[in-house]
Amino acid sequence: MLTLKSGKETRFCDGFTRRNFLKIGALGMGGLGLPQLLEAQAQSGSQSSQKAVIMVYLQGGPPQMDTFDMKEEAPSEIRGEFESIPTKLPGVRICEHLPGIAKILDKCTIIRSVTGMENHHRPFEVMTGRPKDRPQPVGGWPSMGSVISKLKGPYRGTPGFINLGGGAIGGGFLGRSHDPFMPSGKGRQDMAMQKGMQLLRIDDRRNLLKNLDTFRRDCDAKGVMGSLDAFGQQAFDIVFSERLVKALDLKNEDSKVIRRYGTGYLQPTNPFLLARRVVEAGARFVTFEVGSWDTHKDNFPMLRNHRLKELNSGISNLLKDLEERDMLDDVTIIAWGEFGRTPKINNRAGRDHWPRVMSVLMAGGGMKNGQVIGSTDSHAADPNDRPVYIPEIFATLYHNMGIDVSKVQLPDLAGRPQFLVDHGMEPIRELVG
Repeated sequence: MLTLKSGKETRFCDGFTRRNFLKIGALGMGGLGLPQLLEAQAQSGSQSSQKAVIMVYLQGGPPQMDTFDMKEEAPSEIRGEFESIPTKLPGVRICEHLPGIAKILDKCTIIRSVTGMENHHRPFEVMTGRPKDRPQPVGGWPSMGSVISKLKGPYRGTPGFINLGGGAIGGGFLGRSHDPFMPSGKGRQDMAMQKGMQLLRIDDRRNLLKNLDTFRRDCDAKGVMGSLDAFGQQAFDIVFSERLVKALDLKNEDSKVIRRYGTGYLQPTNPFLLARRVVEAGARFVTFEVGSWDTHKDNFPMLRNHRLKELNSGISNLLKDLEERDMLDDVTIIAWGEFGRTPKINNRAGRDHWPRVMSVLMAGGGMKNGQVIGSTDSHAADPNDRPVYIPEIFATLYHNMGIDVSKVQLPDLAGRPQFLVDHGMEPIRELVG
């Protein structure tokens, strides 16, 4: 965090009074401020693309047979309590508690045969595309959001990687400047001009940036930050534009839209709505958690009364809004958990962990949507055909962002080049071929 004080006394230490201070980019990233984030993102060249990914992390693992892979011909201890309903895709049926998604399924893709997941409650694999239990490069694997932040940079004054709540993974070997920005609490306050701050005083602080060479050299020697010339200016631009802070303030949203989305079960503000707004503000990768789907007991009332309602409303409204704004082809939506659930209902009326197969919902991104990829056996226990692996999904998401995983490599902290996905994995041909 860089702290600037106007007037004759110019000290740069958080131990002094906060009076008359302007803190630039104190974004809660382990001491790395906004100018540092902008500098790191610019190392590979900032591009003006509006493409983005919204990753909905269904923490806990949703049951495939109670959502997108109904098995109504199976015995009752497998099929459960829910019925299926027809969708906009001929011959494709999904859970009765997802009617909004059923009406727009022609704009979505269901992958029913995702397999090979780890059996752990952690977001690492769905955020990085790599199993956590395998050896990692020096510095650790970065999340997809961090990679996109690195390769694409900020857009329109908005940080590239935003976490709206939940278990996002950080920058790994890309560094903490590519950790997700969490726009809450103190970090949110620092994105906007403080009330009552006169423009003359701000101009004085802007001029002060030009006289920080000594301070910069001292910090460079300590490895804290680079030159402030260009990136300090960009930090000011973000503070002045206030694009992100306005996107997070629902006072700027139509009350009818807010009511249409409703509130989240665990969040008073619907994260699907916020995701759409921050993508409009320029975010390139947005993630949030909708959980918990870890229904070891009472699976059906929990899904019926909470989880499925929230997913149905969130996805259907998000796609509706993106399409109305001509953004759907540029924004890829993916909703998934860390694994599926056991086909057989346990003695507590729940379903347990099942890493052998899960269903994933994708939409937008200019993909060939309106299809179902893969299938499972009669109990939704194993892939029946076209197994799909997590690195293939990551390759597809990167492809939609204009990133060629067969060519792009990033060096880890030992200087070794690393591919973005397991070498040889390609985008899902049915979606982008």
